[in-house]
Amino acid sequence: MEERAKKRVLVDADACPVVRIVEEVAMAHGVPVTLLCDTNHILQSDYSEVRTIGAGADAVDFALVNLCGSGDIVVTQDYGVAAMALGRGAKAIHQSGCSTPKTISTSF
Repeated sequence: MEERAKKRVLVDADACPVVRIVEEVAMAHGVPVTLLCDTNHILQSDYSEVRTIGAGADAVDFALVNLCGSGDIVVTQDYGVAAMALGRGAKAIHQSGCSTPKTISTSF
């Protein structure tokens, strides 16, 4: 079984306006970052691992949720993805702030 870092940042990077800020902060703390995007976007990074996922509906969202786990930080603008990430034990952050089970429930 593949062993992974205890904490990592997973970014729903399709049209995410804070990718570079996330990378700068993560780099300063030595935390690895994975950027997930679909085939309609081209991302390059000198720091982050970039994973290009198929362009199917919600393909990136489901790939991100399947990757995340306890201790991970998920950056997404999608409240559904945030809710699923919280359910897997990850922390969810929107570009405007943190998501918690309480704040997520008021978003639906």
